[in-house]
Amino acid sequence: MSLDKLEPASKGAVAVYIPYYQGTKRSILPFAIGLYQKGSIEGKRSVEGGEDIPFVATWSVSTLPSDLSRCRVQFDGNAELSYEVMMPNFEFIGCLIDMLIHFKKARRTDFSKKFYRKLLNYES
Repeated sequence: MSLDKLEPASKGAVAVYIPYYQGTKRSILPFAIGLYQKGSIEGKRSVEGGEDIPFVATWSVSTLPSDLSRCRVQFDGNAELSYEVMMPNFEFIGCLIDMLIHFKKARRTDFSKKFYRKLLNYES
């Protein structure tokens, strides 16, 4: 699925998340929730000085901002390169907002460094 063709979520689905975001993040929120509702994305992790590494990210979907999302990322189609992280939905959707902002600028589907630090347990 291309992020260019992403459909925004319904106003009702977006309304419960509005208090968690400010400024320009609010304008991207309907699209981030639309992506969240899909439950998965494929992309490429940019590696400085090396080749990009393809990944598939999948996550659990629920409607409440305080529910936990379990996100699993598998790199290079290799089960041994799978990592998992749990975080509140509002925080994970914030990561998807960051992904969409990055996509608009660089035309690349990738998570932020902040997300990867959390995924790899470098940040709690």
